[in-house]
Amino acid sequence: MIKKIFPVMTALTVAIPSTAVYAVDNTKIGYGQGTAVDSKNRPTDALSFNDRYGDYGASAMSGDESHIIITFDQGYENGYTEKILDTLKEKNVKAIFFLTGDYAKKEKALVQRMIDEGHVLGNHGMRHASLPTLSKKEAEEEIMSLHDYVMNNYGYQMQYFRCPCGEYSEQALETIQKCGYKTLFWSFAYVDWKTDSQPDPAMGIKKLTESAHGGEILLLHSVSSTNAQILGEVIDSFREQGFTV
Repeated sequence: MIKKIFPVMTALTVAIPSTAVYAVDNTKIGYGQGTAVDSKNRPTDALSFNDRYGDYGASAMSGDESHIIITFDQGYENGYTEKILDTLKEKNVKAIFFLTGDYAKKEKALVQRMIDEGHVLGNHGMRHASLPTLSKKEAEEEIMSLHDYVMNNYGYQMQYFRCPCGEYSEQALETIQKCGYKTLFWSFAYVDWKTDSQPDPAMGIKKLTESAHGGEILLLHSVSSTNAQILGEVIDSFREQGFTV
């Protein structure tokens, strides 16, 4: 199961003077995996993110260096999710689909198919609102209103959260953790969401296969016609490189 590949993070021990007043920072940070990689082709910024924010239950890579996790952000439906699900079923791959509230409410047949076929549903925010721009109470509502909707309407309990807009803060990560969630970012993504300017399929395959690395959390968007076209070939390439998917 996907949920088993994330080991329990050991909390960082920080010495704080007894007189100190500590408050987590709410400065907005935009996440990106960067371009620098180590000897194992792993983005160094993703590794640094894990080191810095692991005590908040936040990850940009998993701890399983033999595995690649495929994730999709589901903001709206563009007609390609069914084909993506067909390919995942054919290749026997389980993915994580991060739903917004709008998607969960409008695309009930597709969401139910995700559940029925063993995929993991992730929380991408009821309104896809940037958490650092919200109060703590508003951020909790952004997370838990979607959590409760999916539980009440699908009988499914989500456990992974992806920050809308890729924006986070220490306070946001703490709030997510207090809501019972683990935060998942990604260690590779490319510009695939612009529906009127889609990547060339050959270039998409090249980018995705050359960036492959153990512990990868791959972010794709299901609105992409290119992704729907090349997904099967990309999965085959990952496996040919020795990774499980």
